[in-house]
Order: sequence, then C-alpha cells, then structure tokens
Amino acid sequence: MKRHKYTLCGVIAIVLWSTVSALMRIVTESLGPVGGAALIYSLATMMVMMVTGLPRRCDLSLRYVVIGGALFAGYEACMALSLGLADSRHQAVEMMIINYLWPALTVLFAAQLSTKRVSLWLYPSVGIAFIGVVWSILGGQTFSLTALANNIATNPLSFSLALIGAVLWATYCVVTKQIGSGKSAVGLFFLFTAAGLWLQYALSEQPPMSITLPSIAWLVFTGIVMAAGYGLWNQALLGGNMMLLATLSYFTPIMAALFSALLLGISLSSGFWQGVGLVTLGSLLCWWMTRTPEEDNANALIEREA
Repeated sequence: MKRHKYTLCGVIAIVLWSTVSALMRIVTESLGPVGGAALIYSLATMMVMMVTGLPRRCDLSLRYVVIGGALFAGYEACMALSLGLADSRHQAVEMMIINYLWPALTVLFAAQLSTKRVSLWLYPSVGIAFIGVVWSILGGQTFSLTALANNIATNPLSFSLALIGAVLWATYCVVTKQIGSGKSAVGLFFLFTAAGLWLQYALSEQPPMSITLPSIAWLVFTGIVMAAGYGLWNQALLGGNMMLLATLSYFTPIMAALFSALLLGISLSSGFWQGVGLVTLGSLLCWWMTRTPEEDNANALIEREA
C-alpha cells in the first residue's frame, strides 16, 4: 500500500506541474512579466523551503551550488519570461511546447557524454520532437521556412527564451546528476531565481502591477501548486514506482496543453495537437532508445530534481 501511496503522490505532482505554465501566464498578465514572475518565485521559495527545508551548506559542494544554481535559475527565468512576454495566450502555449523539448535534449546530451554506444535511431527521435514543435507553431499549416520565420519574427525574444530555457534545463538535468552527489538544493535554487528576477525588475523599466484580489488569489494558488508539486515528488522518490512515473512524465506536454486550453480559455487547432503528439512521441522514443533495465530508476530521477 505504501508503494501505491508514493506512486500516487508522483502522479499528482506531474498533474500539478502540467498546470504551472498556464497559471504563470495568468499571474503575469496582471502583475507583469518580470514582477509577476518574481512574486511567483518568491512565494514558491518560501513554500518549497517549508516543505523541503533549507539544505545545509556542508551537504552541498560549491560546484553544485554555483553551476546547478545558475542553470536552474537561468531556466526558470527564461521559461517564466517567455510565457509572460508572449503576445497572446495562444503564443504562451507555443512557448510551453518549445520548453518540452528538454526531455529529448536531456537524453541527447546524456548520450553525447556517455561512453556507451548509442543507437543511431536516437537522432531521428530527437528530430521528431523538433518537428512536433515546428508543427505546433505552424498550427498544421503547410510547412515552409518562410511561414516559420514569420511566426517567430512576431516575438523573437519569447521564442529565443523558450528555446534557451529548454537547453538550460536539459543541461541542468545532465550536469547535476554528475556533480550533485544525490543531494538536492531546489529551495536554494528557487531563491536564486527569485533574486535574479527582482534584480531584473529593479534595473529595467516595467509596467505597473495591477494588484487586485483575483491577481493575488492566482498568485497564491500558483505558489501553492509549485511547492506542492515538488513536495509530492519528494514523497514519490521515497518509494514510488519510478518506472511508471518516468513514463507518465513524458506525457506532460499533452496534459499541459489540455490544462492550458482549459485555464486560459483558448481553443487549440488539430494541427497544434498533432505537433504536441509528435513532441511526446519523440521524447518517448529518445528515452526508449537509451534506457537499460538497471538504469530505469536513474533515468526517472533525471526527470525532475526535487
């Protein structure tokens, strides 16, 4: 029964993470792309630390804190800003799908660093994930580089931040496995993210925050969801079925798109859903091409460090 309880915690964590992108977009619409993100991560930092506690400095290597913290904070900032700076809610969902290139990129980066021989099918699998992103951005339109370039040109900053974020998170997943020594400093890394966003808010011209009861309610709810996701994932790591949870985590793009459509009140085209399906398929194939029975648990732990 305990195993089922821990597994259920992991499933709920994955579901909660699937709602975060849409919730962040809602908050930043009222409180600004930078100020809203800074408030979200400030609140989430306090809540995550309440759940996981602040790690002791003696338990962490300086290299892990500096490198891991920079990659984590860089990813979170890129993702939050790409959502907040998107021209529309629909474009924000496109940014979210670009973010979900990270599972395929994680496997690709890990394979490049591995001394083991990797199946050549890995590279077409990564290509499928990228094709899925392009297909989602085009919404099922006939593919052309001109159409893709025109779409990206409407908001190159958001598109760039989303792609950079995916690369940073994939790098974080691979690097921290090597230098983290099984330790976690997520609460501290959340603090780094909040501090970086507040610094940007102070040094740049930002729109005024529209502080209303609904915006505060969404802010608190978003912070709770983020903290609860990490807290429940910690519980899942204690004894859940990590093979099952790792597999489910690869379907997060589909769940995230579904929750985004519901929470943001937007309609997603059939072409967009086809692209999301290709992103998911590509990520699953990447994982399958490189998995080995003795590494299933290790691969699962890469999915989310918590």
